Amino acid sequence: MPGANYRAGSGAGAGARRPRGARDREEDGGGLEPAAVARDLLRGTSNMSFEELLELQSQVGTKTYKQLVAGNSPKKQGSRPPIQNACVADKHRPLEMSAKIRVPFLRQVVPISKKVARDPRFDDLSGEYNPEVFDKTYQFLNDIRAKEKELVKKQLKKHRSGEEHEKLQQLLQRMEQQEMAQQERKQQQELHLALKQERRAQAQQGHRPYFLKKSEQRQLALAEKFKELKRSKKLENFLSRKRRRNAGKDRRHLPLSKE
Repeated sequence: MPGANYRAGSGAGAGARRPRGARDREEDGGGLEPAAVARDLLRGTSNMSFEELLELQSQVGTKTYKQLVAGNSPKKQGSRPPIQNACVADKHRPLEMSAKIRVPFLRQVVPISKKVARDPRFDDLSGEYNPEVFDKTYQFLNDIRAKEKELVKKQLKKHRSGEEHEKLQQLLQRMEQQEMAQQERKQQQELHLALKQERRAQAQQGHRPYFLKKSEQRQLALAEKFKELKRSKKLENFLSRKRRRNAGKDRRHLPLSKE
């Protein structure tokens, strides 16, 4: 049949034909190796016919053939060069900014180390705050405050009137308030220490310790304050000031009289 003869002839011709690089290697006497064939035919794939390319694919394998064709493609050769590193050689040179990105109004020209504020009250580097240890460590400050208070009193006697007298009077009043606040804080610490010792004694005796509420602790502190005022004979003055303060608060809530 004509068709059969044509197919047979084409098959025989395909089996007889070899790529140029492959024929050269066979003529040299060496065997065909896929890597060697790929290297030899790297530059000649563009001049091969479709039949020769199919035969080359069957010889070197599909994966190697794809790598060969991709390495010889114009897209790979014409790809854009890689982006250069933005770092400059000299650190003192001005930084080159891209024209595609808008430069900010305020930019950092010279690197400045930011100062971080450290509060010793909330920093772990300062250790744990213990009021008893703090009072014992800085007990010498009480003597310094007492000397400063006596000095302010002497200066107050010299300046009987004027702006300097008012400043010294305010300073003396502030120092007295700080001293009173320190005494109250010390009394509260002594009260907490007494309660802790009492709970410890109850636990040693086998009883379940009782922890006071904050309202009960405030009542105990107020009772101790009244006892101290009574011993110093200042209870009446304290109560009179308390009544005047409460009366002023009640007067604010009263409705205004309409005339």
